[in-house]
Amino acid sequence: MVWRLSTELGEETEEIYEPSKATRLFIVWRKLKKNRLAIVGGGIVLLVVGGALLAPMIAPYDPLQLHLGKERLPPSREFLFGTDNLGRDVFSWIVWGTRTSLYVGLAAVLIEVLVGLGLGMIAGYFGGKLDEILMRITDVVLCLPTILLLIVTLTMFEERGVNVIIMVMGAIGWPFMARVVRSEFLSLRESTYVEAAKSIGATNWRIMLRHILPNMLSTIIVLATMDIPWYIFYEAELTFLGFGDPLTVSWGILMELGRPYLRSAWWITAFPGAVIFLVSLGFNLLGDGLRDALDVKTRV
Repeated sequence: MVWRLSTELGEETEEIYEPSKATRLFIVWRKLKKNRLAIVGGGIVLLVVGGALLAPMIAPYDPLQLHLGKERLPPSREFLFGTDNLGRDVFSWIVWGTRTSLYVGLAAVLIEVLVGLGLGMIAGYFGGKLDEILMRITDVVLCLPTILLLIVTLTMFEERGVNVIIMVMGAIGWPFMARVVRSEFLSLRESTYVEAAKSIGATNWRIMLRHILPNMLSTIIVLATMDIPWYIFYEAELTFLGFGDPLTVSWGILMELGRPYLRSAWWITAFPGAVIFLVSLGFNLLGDGLRDALDVKTRV
């Protein structure tokens, strides 16, 4: 789209080009594919997502199937990653556990974005005493050790299934998102287009949702992408410490089952731990690449 601006006398004109959405996506893709590390990270993420979707086709066994007499077998052709203490195939467990881990990461990030975005918008746009109260609460939550806060909160629940862990992690993980959103709103609310929207009678919520929020979506996407592996890691750590549901097929449960056999059957804990590391690496590399690609100041 081309906009033409003229001087007050109408003697000179200046053309300003505003790219369409398709053009913006193409520019982002061109920047992203030049970043090799981001491509590697994106490949790892696609591999994990594909594994979750095609788990019934990839896994050779049911993850809960017991192979009697084959407990704690080392990696072999029959059992690619060996078996656990009950004779279950570790590889099949990891493949099916991908679904749980992705569900945990995406659901917890969604809660974080909803809570952090809402509080950050209100604090940054309206300011005043409301901003001060919300930021003091944010500072208190940020000062507390995350894993300790998660453990203390989970002890309040009798049942500690995956959904409970997700809600607790999302409810505790919002402060940093709120901080970033607030700082963006503090700067964007003084923009010219916001003043123009106010002059024509636009409501505060319309200005926040229609004019300010779209200009910071790239920041939210990058933060959410880089927070997904943290929630996967926290869920695995909590289940490893005994706060998860033992009936759930997840990487953390498998690591917890292999804890007593670290010396005699290292593969029970090592392989899910390596997968968690690779998934975290993939999301972080992809997040770094998206941050550079969505930055309008970087060259194409």
